[in-house]
Amino acid sequence: MYHYRECGLRNVWLANGFDQHETPYGPGIAIHDLPGLHRAIARGLISKGGKLTGSELRFLRHEMDLSQARLASLLGNEAQTVALWEKRGTQPKIADRFIRALWREQDQGNAQIRAMIERLVDTDAGEGEARIVAEQDDGGWKVAA
Repeated sequence: MYHYRECGLRNVWLANGFDQHETPYGPGIAIHDLPGLHRAIARGLISKGGKLTGSELRFLRHEMDLSQARLASLLGNEAQTVALWEKRGTQPKIADRFIRALWREQDQGNAQIRAMIERLVDTDAGEGEARIVAEQDDGGWKVAA
């Protein structure tokens, strides 16, 4: 068994899928299919009970290639807030659920939730009252473009 700490998590052990070899600096490890391993770890994290720890949140954020600032923007928070969640290991339940949903969506090749949230974030820049014009036709009421 190999204790795989390089991912930033303390509780990951590899039963196989790696080779040990000697380097000029001592023993080394070569892991087979590292992206596949990280997907498996992430799948385990999003399906586990309880809230994510700070290091688990950080792992999933990195796997989605999101900076703290970008994740914070998607959640309507500040980057420092995400940094504190990762450091202290506590985040609101909604943030925990949201990051799990984002990762699952990315894993399944479906980007509808993230695209929708990014559109909402873009509309936040135009906060304030906007005119909504509704029209009725044979198909019912619709908001005019």
